[in-house]
Amino acid sequence: MKRRKRQFWLEFSVTTTIWLLLLVIPPLGWGPEWPAQFWFKQLIFAFVLTAAYYINSVYLVPRLLLNNKIWQYATTVLLIAAAILLGMRAVEHGLNLPRLLHEVFRPGKEYVPRAWFRFDFPGMLMIFLSIGTSTSILLLRKGQQDQLMRQELEKEKVSTELSFLKAQINPHFFFNTLNSIYALTSLNVTSAQKAIHMLSAMMRYVLYDSRKEFCTLKQEIDFVSNYIELMKLRLPDKVAVSFIKPTESQHVLIAPMLLLPYVENAFKHGISSQQKSTIDIAITLKGNQLKMKVINAIFETSGLKLEGSGIGMQNTQRRLELMYPGKHEVSINQTDGRYIVDFQLDLAS
Repeated sequence: MKRRKRQFWLEFSVTTTIWLLLLVIPPLGWGPEWPAQFWFKQLIFAFVLTAAYYINSVYLVPRLLLNNKIWQYATTVLLIAAAILLGMRAVEHGLNLPRLLHEVFRPGKEYVPRAWFRFDFPGMLMIFLSIGTSTSILLLRKGQQDQLMRQELEKEKVSTELSFLKAQINPHFFFNTLNSIYALTSLNVTSAQKAIHMLSAMMRYVLYDSRKEFCTLKQEIDFVSNYIELMKLRLPDKVAVSFIKPTESQHVLIAPMLLLPYVENAFKHGISSQQKSTIDIAITLKGNQLKMKVINAIFETSGLKLEGSGIGMQNTQRRLELMYPGKHEVSINQTDGRYIVDFQLDLAS
């Protein structure tokens, strides 16, 4: 509250000073020695212009102009301008300025009173300048506030959408993997322990690391690698899986869980319990350029029901558009019974 009051009085002082300078500087260059009453009248006019400035910005524009009451706004502005002109004319007569100015500009000549009201064209221009400036500044501020609000809403929308997309990990994958590990405990305890360790790492990544806006590429690739190894526990011998991953530094940052949907899709649609099938996954990194190629056969029906991440490639495409606009390219083709995904992403910040 105190800050707003300080800001108000600061703006009030600056505005009044500007109008006062505009009213004082021009007469100083005209030559004659103005009476003190003239400067007092200019001071009063400066405060009146400031009052018109704030009446317009606080009341007229918000309640009339911004509510499309244009004719009411224009009429009110004209009435205020007329009232100010009449009021300032009354001030001039109260200070006896017509006689004093006559003595300055026409010394020695008899003063003959004229009509009480004299239309003050420069004064009218100053009034409209004050109100016009007030309107322009207020509309500019409102435009900036609306833009900031839209940006905040868009940012909040994007953040909510990204959180929703990342949260769509399918629990069936974990349940089925646990069943496979349970069956494995009676056959190979060492392999079962290894599988539990991989599943634990995946759970930690999903529950904690994926909530962050970015993670390291190594964490993302390790997640994909663990997913592949766990899926192999349930695959028949007729399915061959090839996985190539980068060996160079992987400390660059990436949005979490971007790669898995394409891998999951290959396992979901590229295997058969009756026919031999191959899934080839290759991830390469050159500088900040990340590339992934996933190739799998296409089977209309799969004897195995291998649930994957459930995020879906369409949702992943949406995430890429939100977080990497103009920095990604995903090409999906079907050729000779094979489903080929070419994924490219520029990870430069």
